[in-house]
Amino acid sequence: MDWAGLLRRGLQELRLKPAEFWALTPVELMVMLGLEQAAPPLTRSRLAELAAAFPDQPKE
Repeated sequence: MDWAGLLRRGLQELRLKPAEFWALTPVELMVMLGLEQAAPPLTRSRLAELAAAFPDQPKE
C-alpha cells in the first residue's frame, strides 16, 4: 500500500488529523476516499478463468 500517498490524501483532501487517519481501518479510509469500487484483487480462481479465456497458445 502507498501509505505516504494515502496519508497525504487523508490529511489534505479529507482534512483528517494524523491520529484520526491512523485510527481508521484501510477499508474505512478507502470508502472515505471513494476507492471502494476499485477492481478487486486478482484471485487464483479469477486468474484461472482469464488463462482459460485467453490462452498463450491459440486453440486449433
